[in-house]
Formats: sequence, structure tokens, C-alpha cells
Amino acid sequence: MGLNLKSTTGKVLASTALIAAAASVAGLGTYGAFTSTTSASETVASGTVNVAVGATGTAANRLNVAATGLVAGDSVQRAVTLSNTGNQNLSAVTLTTVASPSTKLDTDTVNGLQLAIDACSVPWTEAGTTALTYTCAGTVTSVLAPRPVAGANMALAGLNSLTSAAADNLRVTVNLPAAADNTFQGLSDTIGFSFTGTQRTATNK
Repeated sequence: MGLNLKSTTGKVLASTALIAAAASVAGLGTYGAFTSTTSASETVASGTVNVAVGATGTAANRLNVAATGLVAGDSVQRAVTLSNTGNQNLSAVTLTTVASPSTKLDTDTVNGLQLAIDACSVPWTEAGTTALTYTCAGTVTSVLAPRPVAGANMALAGLNSLTSAAADNLRVTVNLPAAADNTFQGLSDTIGFSFTGTQRTATNK
């Protein structure tokens, strides 16, 4: 038993001396510290807002088909498909129409050309070659009530194309009122149509 006690005491003293020596050396330099590092990543991508009309010269876009020889009371019908080809919904679509060159046909807001736009729930049925007419086998809704042909940022109502990947079958009607007098003879306008889609309301993602 005496040997065991002496042996144990010797070990304890030696350990204490070792710790004291290590502490003395550490005091001469920089202290260490425990650390831990982790990481993560997040992908952020923007959406796309895009409205488009059908290919020129197809049944999805007859706006380039000219109409000539109008007299008072005549009307012109042309079909165009408006599509939301972006990956985001829209809050609104507006239409701006500009006449070039500008004549009394567009500057006279009462007796000059009048514009109206309707939508059909299915594609319009087209008849004729140049004097085009359209009938709807589904439901017709008004998108733009009759108004003077030239205008800026005209709001279009009830569009399916506010929703991403959806489309609207539109019929554009331009009418020369019966009250148009001789001063409208021999005039010519080219009406440009520009559709503008506005992004949906911003939200938290």
C-alpha cells in the first residue's frame, strides 16, 4: 500500500508541473479559439413579361391587310390573336393606336374613323379574302367600346391574356361613320397598333 500511495503522488505532481509549463508557454503567444463554419446558397431568378400578336399574314394577325375604297357607313374587320408569352401574369394590357400620316380620318373624333374591339371565346370564323368578315361560334365580349380610332394607353377589358400562357381571339372593327361628308374623300391613314402588358402586382416571394 505504501508503494502505491507514493507512486500516485509522484504522478500527480508531475502532471501539475506539466500543465503549469504549458500555461507558461501559451502566455508567450496568441490564444487559440474553437470555430465552426457552415454555408448555404439561394437561387434568385427574374420573371418575364411579354405580350405578342400572331404571325403577320396568318389568321392570327390580319391587321396588315389593307382596306381601300371606304365610303361613309363602311366598316373594316380584322382578327388578331393577343398572347401572354411571358411566365408571369399581368395586371393590365393597354392599346395605343397612332395614325401615320395623320389626316381628318383620325383627327375628327366625331365623324372620323371609330374603333371597337371584341373577343370571341373560340377562334373567329373568317370569311372573305380582302373584305374580311368574322363570326363567333362561342361567346362574344367587348374588349374596347367604340371610340375614335387614335388613342394612347387605352385599357382593354376582360382579357384572358392577363394570365401567363393564355391568349385572346380579338376582332378589331374600324368604322367610317355615316355622317362623314365629302371632306373625307380621298384620304388615307395607316393605323399602327401597339399593345403593352404591365406586370402583376409585386408580392413576397
